[in-house]
Amino acid sequence: MSLDEITVVLRVRPRRWLLTGSAGFIGSHLLEVLLRHGQTVTSLDNFSTGHRANLEEVREAVGEEAWSRHTFIEGDIADPEVCRHACEGASIVLHQAALGSVPRSIKDPLATHRSNATGFVNLLAAACEANVRRFVYAASSSTYGDSLTLPKVEDRIGRPLSPYAVTKYLNELYAEVFSRCYGIETIGLRYFNVFGPRQDPNGAYAAVIPRWVAEMLSNKRSVINGDGETSRDFCFVANAVQANLRAALTDNPQAVNQVYNVAVGERTTLNQLHELIAGALGGVRSDLRIRPPEYADFRPGDVRHSLADIGKARRLLGYAPTHTVQQGLREAIGWYVSKAAVPA
Repeated sequence: MSLDEITVVLRVRPRRWLLTGSAGFIGSHLLEVLLRHGQTVTSLDNFSTGHRANLEEVREAVGEEAWSRHTFIEGDIADPEVCRHACEGASIVLHQAALGSVPRSIKDPLATHRSNATGFVNLLAAACEANVRRFVYAASSSTYGDSLTLPKVEDRIGRPLSPYAVTKYLNELYAEVFSRCYGIETIGLRYFNVFGPRQDPNGAYAAVIPRWVAEMLSNKRSVINGDGETSRDFCFVANAVQANLRAALTDNPQAVNQVYNVAVGERTTLNQLHELIAGALGGVRSDLRIRPPEYADFRPGDVRHSLADIGKARRLLGYAPTHTVQQGLREAIGWYVSKAAVPA
């Protein structure tokens, strides 16, 4: 299906969706797209990392008529009863709720396990009880661990390097077992460094792009962990949204009960990323003088290089990324600039 065909499928056959993590970064973009295209959505968030402002931004973007098809539940996926209530009537689950961040998981592994492992099983079990047809979930490129293979191919992983990576791999194992034992269709999406509007620029665990934008705007030197040659496959949020919709709607029987890389298939070093952000900022703030970065120690638990092979997602889901890192930065930079000074 082309992107146009996906929107036609949504409008011709409206469904009831459950979206977890709807007040978060990726979740709020999924909520906006679903409501824009006539879907009925129950969404769930406990605001541990998401923000009410993201929901308000979606409400303003889609209008009151579309917003009336949305039911919000404030609750925690670590509570099985909350999961049961949220799954009632849903035909498709898009599970985005999680405690992200490798450093956070190293500092507090129990909280990470509670949300990402216990919460995941709670929701998966509730989805089975509610006869949900398909369960699409956010997996992670951290699952590749210490594997040196580049590009990363779905069936070749290494040893996990953080509690966060362990929980995300555990999600994949549980999804496979539940699909085999209980018949629910599951699809995991291994995100590679997703970025875009509504990504939190504040706090100790802010993602690198919004954090650097905020620092550059404040005339601070951005800190690069290591020598700056660490590389990542940065993926604009529109690509992640597309992958979720394709996974949710595919009628290809070979595509279900699989895990896919969601990325662009391009490698960007942190030094290059700093230059790209500085260039994008210069396009909207010609008065800005960006200071050179500082270099600090490598961060525990981080992999050295990350680059995705997206051939499987192209072949089985029809996934075709629409934004490179440069195109994504150009589209997102205005939002980052407008929000960088706003407190969490």
